[in-house]
Amino acid sequence: MSTLPYRSKDNGPSHDADDDEEEEDVDETGYKTVKDAVLFAVEVSDSMLRRPQITSEKADTSSPLEAALKCAYHLMQQRIISAPKDLMGILLYGTEASKFYNEDETTRGGWSFPHCYLLTDLDIPEAEDVKALKSLIEDDSDSEDAKNLFQVSGEPVSMHTMLFCANQIFQQKAANFTSRRLFIVTDNDNPHSDDKSYRSQATVRAKDLYDLGVVIELFPISSAKHAFETKLFWDDIVYKSSPSDPDAIMYNPSSLMDVDKSRLRTGNADGISLLQSLISTISSRATPKRALFSAAHLEIAPGLRIGVKGFLLYKHQKPVRSTYIYVSGEKPEIVKGRTTRYADDFESGSRNVEKAEIKKAYTFGGEHITFSQEELSKLRDFGGPIIRLIGFKPTTALPVWANTKNSTFIYPFEEDYIGSIRVFSALYQNMLKKQVFGLSWLIPRKNATPVLAAILPTLSAIGADAGTNQAAVSKTGCPQGLHLIPLPFADDLRQNPPSMHKTPLRAPDGLVDEMIPIIEKLNLPKGTFDPNRYPNPSLQWHYRILQAIALEEDLPEKSEDKTRPKYRQIDQRVGEEAVRWGNELQKVYKEHVAENPDAANLGEKRPTARGTKSKETDEPAKRSKKDNGEVVSEENMRKTYEKGQLSKLTVTDLKGFASSKKIATTGAKKTDLVERIEAWFEQK
Repeated sequence: MSTLPYRSKDNGPSHDADDDEEEEDVDETGYKTVKDAVLFAVEVSDSMLRRPQITSEKADTSSPLEAALKCAYHLMQQRIISAPKDLMGILLYGTEASKFYNEDETTRGGWSFPHCYLLTDLDIPEAEDVKALKSLIEDDSDSEDAKNLFQVSGEPVSMHTMLFCANQIFQQKAANFTSRRLFIVTDNDNPHSDDKSYRSQATVRAKDLYDLGVVIELFPISSAKHAFETKLFWDDIVYKSSPSDPDAIMYNPSSLMDVDKSRLRTGNADGISLLQSLISTISSRATPKRALFSAAHLEIAPGLRIGVKGFLLYKHQKPVRSTYIYVSGEKPEIVKGRTTRYADDFESGSRNVEKAEIKKAYTFGGEHITFSQEELSKLRDFGGPIIRLIGFKPTTALPVWANTKNSTFIYPFEEDYIGSIRVFSALYQNMLKKQVFGLSWLIPRKNATPVLAAILPTLSAIGADAGTNQAAVSKTGCPQGLHLIPLPFADDLRQNPPSMHKTPLRAPDGLVDEMIPIIEKLNLPKGTFDPNRYPNPSLQWHYRILQAIALEEDLPEKSEDKTRPKYRQIDQRVGEEAVRWGNELQKVYKEHVAENPDAANLGEKRPTARGTKSKETDEPAKRSKKDNGEVVSEENMRKTYEKGQLSKLTVTDLKGFASSKKIATTGAKKTDLVERIEAWFEQK
């Protein structure tokens, strides 16, 4: 498919409500479909258009404005595939030109929002929108179109005008959306330093946005000469999240916050660093927090309950099909699903079956025993959603192998029970102090299968310097709170395979000593693994192919895999140490085999010294003809191929040549190797 599927912006894919019901009823209050609307508000000013001074050949010369538009472009690329129902728009403010819905200079005596230019309307990103933004980014800033668009206004734009413009856009395009956010990108930390009335009006407009349910996110841009001061103006505009508001977006991550908690640093004089920091910051806050469940309360004791919400912090990402595409028509269209049930009636043929005619039954004694929906619900009813605390055990009593499923992070909220945060905090601190975990009876949703779960506190936020970090996260980067870990039943555990050793083998001290410098030199920064720095290569490759098809771009030849080890750096750091450790390991292994001749693993042949005589044949053991690792050259192999004598070569020669030419050799016999090499020569 070379074009983006046609889709109406008013009609999305629908599913029949009469689909088969799941065994586990879904609690609609805990699984709300969250539609997200993000509006970028980027300031256009002389400082935002100023390009950084080039400090190196690899440095990017993008101005802060271009870097912000590139971030919006990258986010739009992701959203058009991963979240096709979410809205996104771009608003420029501070421009000489103005643009709003169905307005011109003569409309109602002028512009409603002067110096505000709606570059991309708040809507579902489509291929044309992405192409237009891409052409604007790749176009030279000295071109005529860019000059007209990025021309700075002669008078400063008022912030209350921009905020009111964003308010109108959200009300017209995303009135009923659950999540609405305004991303402001600017380097001006004090827009109205001399006019208190404008500051007051901007504060009122910001409060109107929050009352509407819009969350304002600030992405400040600092330079090497100027650090962004939020206390001058933006602390009154951007509301920081509080513990009583668990749905609020976390504001000012520690990576951007200075010591006094008022200066924000994003980037420096280098444009590429600015772009990377902006993309990283925007991506970290691109997805709103969505509760996995909120109806299950934490019951600490009979009659003592507090409100908690459950969040899934870690999950394996996989390609998800959001819609089916019909490609046999003039234009590819999104399929609207509908389910119809038929029954084979011998008298009247096939006929539609109504939902009331369907009954569920179990086979017992050769007979079908039917149950009504109410009876089935009672059979699966173990009570309402609840996290019931049974007791406490030492943390050492929780084995590592008990963590077989994804944990759920729980955090308090006070919508149902006032004082939940204080009780939750006291419970967390005492569990952390006494090093215990809680054993609980868990039913996360209505009609869910009950399980026993461990309630485990996260690590303390106190670092190595005995100081609490500003983001209040543990050493592993996890926020402070409690984790629910479902414990396995006996049927969920597998027996370990039989071992030939009564006691596990221990590496000798010499081998351990050789590994110490390798571990020290290959340690990660700050000693922690950050999964956000290593995207899923297969998932990103899947999205990259879809993006190329939708935007009519050339298909990429290879994917970017950041999970692959950096072999050159590893070799430079620990090349010699790794060789010494390998030699020591080989030496220790030979000594172990010599002392324990019966210690070979099951199904493994015992090693035979090369050149020694076999016990059965009393003949010298055969040696490989290519012990030195030589590979047959392409010229010699071609001569052999032209003579039709490939089958006379050894399997070692065939595999060596096939591997050098990247021809598949896995599971191939000699005849398969000959056929593949012949096919390779035929293609050339």
